[in-house]
Amino acid sequence: MPYIAIKAYPKDEETKAKVAEKINQVFLEEWGCPQEAISLSIEEFPPELWETDVRQAEVVPNKDKMLILEGKKNYQQ
Repeated sequence: MPYIAIKAYPKDEETKAKVAEKINQVFLEEWGCPQEAISLSIEEFPPELWETDVRQAEVVPNKDKMLILEGKKNYQQ
């Protein structure tokens, strides 16, 4: 715990590593879990598959669970 799964357009390895490290740090600091508990994956999708394979398949059916949906924050700070 936690398992963080990111789906995104393809990026270079350096960018993915930087993003993974920042997310890792947030979970260490804010979530309070030990390093051994964190698992993170990045699954890349080309733009032409995004609408069908990610948005329609996963985002739309889970709209009620999205903390941020299409740029809009669905939580109070």
